Amino acid sequence: MSEQEQMPPSENPVPAVPVIASAESANPAPPVRIATVPAVPPICPQCHLPVLPEYYFCPNCGANLRLRPLSMTIGTQVLLYLFSAALPWIAYVAITKWPGPKYLRSEDPRARAIGWIALGILVVSSIVAVWLTTIWINQQISSAMNAVGNIGSFGSGL
Repeated sequence: MSEQEQMPPSENPVPAVPVIASAESANPAPPVRIATVPAVPPICPQCHLPVLPEYYFCPNCGANLRLRPLSMTIGTQVLLYLFSAALPWIAYVAITKWPGPKYLRSEDPRARAIGWIALGILVVSSIVAVWLTTIWINQQISSAMNAVGNIGSFGSGL
């Protein structure tokens, strides 16, 4: 082996080569500009006006901008289902308090499923309420007709 091959790489003599500037290095290419989209501020879901991200309420309409996620605990589901079953029996007096639409409009598929179950219970309960009310009304009409029919025989026993 020669002396140069035995020396470590840092000790190998490197011949000096003059660097020749090329036409490309003399005129560097202009920097490439990346188009950036300006950040669009969030908008209010109620009035559709821009709001700042740190706002909790819309300054224009007062809408809550940071809604809490819907509760999906077993207790909440049971209460929602019981409310859905009882709503037809209280003549839909509290329909504006029924949370079913919130669950149906949710982005979460599990919450949406809970909403559909609550709506199904509401529909079935409404059908049962109408059916039982119809039976009760027919019984009342029948007993009233029997009472009217018995009025003619009231004085015959004298």
